Amino acid sequence: MNYRNIRELNNIILNKLSIMPRDFDLIVGVPRSGMLPANLLSLYLNKPYTDIDSFLNGHIYKAGARSQFFDGDGFKKILVVDDSIASGSAMTECKERLKHLESKFDIKYCAIYIIPGKEKMVDYHFEVVPLPRYFQWNILNHTSLEKACFDIDGVLCPDPLPEQNDDGEKYIDFILNAPPLFIPGAKIGTIVTSRLEKYRKETETWLKANNIKYNDLVMLDLPDMKARQKANNHGEHKAKAYMSKPYVLFVESEPAQAIEINRLSKKPVLCTENFEMIYDSESFMYNLKSGKHFPFLREYALKARNKLRQLKKVAD
Repeated sequence: MNYRNIRELNNIILNKLSIMPRDFDLIVGVPRSGMLPANLLSLYLNKPYTDIDSFLNGHIYKAGARSQFFDGDGFKKILVVDDSIASGSAMTECKERLKHLESKFDIKYCAIYIIPGKEKMVDYHFEVVPLPRYFQWNILNHTSLEKACFDIDGVLCPDPLPEQNDDGEKYIDFILNAPPLFIPGAKIGTIVTSRLEKYRKETETWLKANNIKYNDLVMLDLPDMKARQKANNHGEHKAKAYMSKPYVLFVESEPAQAIEINRLSKKPVLCTENFEMIYDSESFMYNLKSGKHFPFLREYALKARNKLRQLKKVAD
């Protein structure tokens, strides 16, 4: 699995911004996944931007205004941006929509991520990323979520506050009335939670009320909160459900549990606390040390190490 989050999207654009000419007059994003990178490129290139439909209707976005008409004579070179290319069908469709404007505008095409072999489909690309691929900005609508497990608290809804977690009436009220958090647009394979089995009815009521579609709901079959705290096997409980079927992803909110689920299952886990993907081949600690996670910590550690080495040389 190849995963990119918004932080990595921003970084790859910044790191390779020099490949982009500075003479574009307008950035046009392909709805909806292309709007985020189009917005970033517009920001860093200091150019106005819009979406394809607005462009066709002569509208652009400007600071302080929802949209404004633009004078076609003032915009000649156009950059059309999408987040990625896989089959290439979306980009082909986009080019067809704009084909009648090629005599009026100099239109170039850009995709941030492409799969190998699709380099010639665009004029500019930033990174070659093979399939299978997930992006933070569309993972909650990915068709493969039926091959995924989701936790509830911290993912589908916030965690209960300490005063709500009384294993009684307050907790039942929380379950029934918890605000939604990250709600997927596709059907989930299995929802796996450390909630107790005795709260199944209330949990199912909330899931139905929030239009969350799923195949199975796995809960902890323990009598009460004390028994759950004594067992303290949240990661093992979730990893067991993850390993029971050929699932490809687990979505968990708590970093320590995400690491444990990954360690036991040897399969990827997406942590919604920071939207980082934890892989078997790259542990959380490895990613911290390599700078993939929280790169400022690595920079600080390297500076501290170099300072210590200088002090040691002076002392010698």
